[in-house]
Amino acid sequence: MKQKILVHICCAPDALYVMDLLRGEYDASGYFYNPNIHPQEEYELRLEETRKVAQTLNFRLIEDAYDNEEWFKMTKKFKDEPEKGKRCDVCYAIRLKKTAQKASKLGFDVFTTVMSLSPWKKADVLNQMGKMFGHKYKINFLEADFKKKDGFRKSVELSKHHDLYRQDYCGCIYSKK
Repeated sequence: MKQKILVHICCAPDALYVMDLLRGEYDASGYFYNPNIHPQEEYELRLEETRKVAQTLNFRLIEDAYDNEEWFKMTKKFKDEPEKGKRCDVCYAIRLKKTAQKASKLGFDVFTTVMSLSPWKKADVLNQMGKMFGHKYKINFLEADFKKKDGFRKSVELSKHHDLYRQDYCGCIYSKK
């Protein structure tokens, strides 16, 4: 019997590659929780595209509420940080903590995130945080750097093949500027 994994998903292109990769080894479900995405129209677009991927690959997608108040409160003092700066670390932590909590509460065996697929995301930091939250919420974290082995390039190709929307910023209002 395969282990059940909850995979944090930030966008459809990353989900398409990573979920396809993981579903061979795991009983994989997706989790869309991204209070960082602005404006709300962008959030809705990314969620809708992720729903398409869930339908295409036939996996369960758990959607959490769009609540950006806490995100703004936690990241405001880092608004002028560059990409890959402290603001990003806080943003990773917010989303990984919530994913660990959700995975633990719902009885998953392990959790991870698709975020390490992006060349703009720091896999070592994501993995360190994931292990920390896994320990705190008593659930295993799958360490990964999905951009390796040409993962990002493959994701771009798959996105084009499936005609998915590919955003040109991470999602947060500060990165858009």
